[in-house]
Amino acid sequence: MTQVTAQKTYLNRPKALGITVRRPQFNPKAIRRHYFANSPVMSHLLTALSSTFPIGEQFFVHSVRNVRDKITDEKLQAEIAAFIGQEAMHSKAHAEFNDAWRRDDYNLDRFQAWLARKDSYVKSLHPKIQLAMTCAFEHFTALLGGYILRHPEVLSTLDDDAVKLWVWHAIEEIEHRAVAFDVYQHVYGDDKIRRLIMRSVTTGFASLTFYSATRLFMQDKKKSLPKIGGNLFGIYLLGKMFIQLLPEYLSYYKAEFHPTEIDYNNLIAYWKKRLAEDYHHASFEQQPNQMLYS
Repeated sequence: MTQVTAQKTYLNRPKALGITVRRPQFNPKAIRRHYFANSPVMSHLLTALSSTFPIGEQFFVHSVRNVRDKITDEKLQAEIAAFIGQEAMHSKAHAEFNDAWRRDDYNLDRFQAWLARKDSYVKSLHPKIQLAMTCAFEHFTALLGGYILRHPEVLSTLDDDAVKLWVWHAIEEIEHRAVAFDVYQHVYGDDKIRRLIMRSVTTGFASLTFYSATRLFMQDKKKSLPKIGGNLFGIYLLGKMFIQLLPEYLSYYKAEFHPTEIDYNNLIAYWKKRLAEDYHHASFEQQPNQMLYS
């Protein structure tokens, strides 16, 4: 009887508005190594980020599930289900991307083993700290996703399969950018700790990304170093990105901050149409049924 009741509750759960779980559609083996604007610097940076996603996305889900039973709002519960579904797909897609890129001269394994050890440690922290960390990382992924989508002239240099992966991921990060934040506010509402954790995460995220990207660059140095123009362009893009994203990053520390205050609606609509019409991404060609995860 309990199982039947639980099943009925699950089936009757309202759908999350604006958060759709879509299956990825790309061939990771078709993506060339220097896929981002032919820039080794930017390409290795994104690949370094990709190497963190399978473990990172699973941690984000774990941190929300820690406190899910404390959420009484049905709308937020529906958004949590969609958030979990999207993150599960992201973790799977980037695991496939990472597996396709394992080579003798391009090894992600040691770094990912180190991440697994760190993952075990952070999961031993108080659920409040874990969720605050997820809020911080979700702010970063939404900012980076928004930056990628705002620069179609750079994305035009990507292979079709790279666009399908990174644009799909960026769209969904923006769609669910407020879920972990809303859960944190609902359960804890401690803005002082939230901001404090963001400062810590910022330092760790920047150093981790720089370290892993540098390692990949050096593993690939025979092919990366000769591309001077691409590397200079990558450094220029990084500097430009830092300057442009700084105000959005700092907004996280405002008293009344909420992730949805940054309006991405027109940007998202544009790229959904592009993925459907130009890249024939099946998940965007028609509105799929909402997939729910528990």
